[in-house]
Amino acid sequence: MPSSWNARLSTAGSPVCAPDWLALREPADAAARASALVEQLVATFLGTRPPEEPLVVRDLGCGTGSVARWLAGRLPAPASSQHWVLHDRDPVLLRRAAASLPAGVTAETCPGDLTDVDAGQLAGTALVTCSALLDLLTAQEVEDVAEAVTTAGCPALLTLSVAGSVAITPADPLDGAFAAAFDAHQRRTEDGRQLLGPDAVGVAAEAFRRRGATVTIAPSAWRLGPAEAELAEEWLRGWIEAACVRRPALRAAGDDYLRRRLAAAAAGELRVVVGHEDLLALPAGCPRGGRS
Repeated sequence: MPSSWNARLSTAGSPVCAPDWLALREPADAAARASALVEQLVATFLGTRPPEEPLVVRDLGCGTGSVARWLAGRLPAPASSQHWVLHDRDPVLLRRAAASLPAGVTAETCPGDLTDVDAGQLAGTALVTCSALLDLLTAQEVEDVAEAVTTAGCPALLTLSVAGSVAITPADPLDGAFAAAFDAHQRRTEDGRQLLGPDAVGVAAEAFRRRGATVTIAPSAWRLGPAEAELAEEWLRGWIEAACVRRPALRAAGDDYLRRRLAAAAAGELRVVVGHEDLLALPAGCPRGGRS
C-alpha cells in the first residue's frame, strides 16, 4: 500500500491508540458527545445520591482520560468527591490519564483487559463509562459488560461508538465504495474475535434491555470543517487505509481519491460528518428511555 495512505498517528480500528491521535481527536469528541444523556443521567439517577457520598466512576478503555476531563464537571458531585477508576491495557495511557484529570479528582489505575470486569469489581460504582470502545468488542464481550453493569445495579454511559455513516462534502463517486469497505473492516475477525463495528450500539442496547435496563441512544457525530482540517486529514488517511486493507481492489484508486479530498480541504471546501452514537443504560426502575 502506498505510504501516503498511512495514518500518521493511529491505525483505524486498532485498540492501541497513539497519545497524539487521542489528543488530536479530543476536541471533536467533546463537541460530539450527547450532553442530553448526561442531563438525563443526573436527573434520573445520580442527582438523587446523597451529596456527601463519594461518586465512583469507572472508565473502561480510558485512553488519556478525555472522558473524565469532559464529564467530571457535568456530574452532580464536586471534583473533590469524585474518584475515577481508570481501566486500560496500555500502561503509558494509564499514566497520562491519571496525571491529567481535573483538579481535585482522585484516581486509581487498573491495567489489563477491561472485558474481565465483573459485577464484584463494580460494587460501589456510581457510573461506568467509556468512549470509542464498543465497536472494538465482540458480541459476547458486550454481553459480559452488560451483565456486570446490570448485576451491579449501576448506570452506564457508553459514548462515541461508530454508527456506520459517513457524509463527505463535496461528494465523490468513490465515497460509497470506501465507506462500505471501511464498515466491513470494522466488522472484521481479528485473532479469532468477530468485532461488532457499526453493529455495536444495537447489540449493546439489546443486551442491556434484556437485563431490565432502560436504554436511551443519541447521535454524537463528528462534524469536521476547515477548523478541524488536521483531524479530518488524519481521519481520512486512516479511513482510506482501513478500506483498502479490507478491499484491496480499491488500492489503485486510493492515491487519487485521497489527493482530491486533501485538495478540497486545502481549499476550505471539505466537510465531513462521521456518525457515532452514545448509549445511556439506567438500572431497572428508572424512567423509560428511547432514541433521540
